[in-house]
Amino acid sequence: MSGLEKEHPMPANLAAALITKLTVSNDLDADDIRAIQSLRIRERHLDAGQIIVADGERPTDCCLIADGFAFRSKTTADGERQVLSIHIPGEIPDLQSLHLKVMDHDLVTVTRCNLGFISHDDLRVINQRRPNLAAALWRETLIDGAIFREWIVNVGRREATPRMAHLLIELHRRLRAIGHTRNGEFGLPITQADLGDCLGLSVVHTNRVLQNLRKEGLVTVSRSEFHILKPREMEELAGFDPTYLHLSPST
Repeated sequence: MSGLEKEHPMPANLAAALITKLTVSNDLDADDIRAIQSLRIRERHLDAGQIIVADGERPTDCCLIADGFAFRSKTTADGERQVLSIHIPGEIPDLQSLHLKVMDHDLVTVTRCNLGFISHDDLRVINQRRPNLAAALWRETLIDGAIFREWIVNVGRREATPRMAHLLIELHRRLRAIGHTRNGEFGLPITQADLGDCLGLSVVHTNRVLQNLRKEGLVTVSRSEFHILKPREMEELAGFDPTYLHLSPST
């Protein structure tokens, strides 16, 4: 198994990432938070482009992203890859492995990541003891499903430029909710090839779309930093409705 690894009670930075993300869309009480902090976790650091869990594997734990970005992807028999979703700090992208025993896609690091692995057994125990926390984790999985649905519409029905705008607005909204943006700017160290795989576009087409957004004065891109200059215009271009993100407990 690659990456530095050690097992211990959940350290403060991992617990904070999970609690911050869960409390965006869920109401947790003090006992729920203490239960999260008491979970045992196995911490690993992986470089970009590493498989966290592979298609066909039978995992025995779930992965918390404490820092960095990861994505789900499927690869066709002839080697073509489609990215299905991007995951941000505080998310547990493979919660479904608690009930679906075999992975049907890859989970891969986009950047260097600090990850925590929580055993299925421990998650089952905490779900039984803390029904409110179990509901929060279930809600997070349902929100994943809502995002999948929107990505299908995005790739299948939007033109290339609105498609890109929609993805960037979505990521900005999700990252802003956990305090990872600043005045419309957010870090996303992603290659244009990876971005193209998120959007179903070639690298050449991806580059052309980014150039168009720059020329229209909607976005600037500097290395791994994206800056949305005109969010209202970007949302209008994308036809963006944030309802599917469910970024409050009441939605």
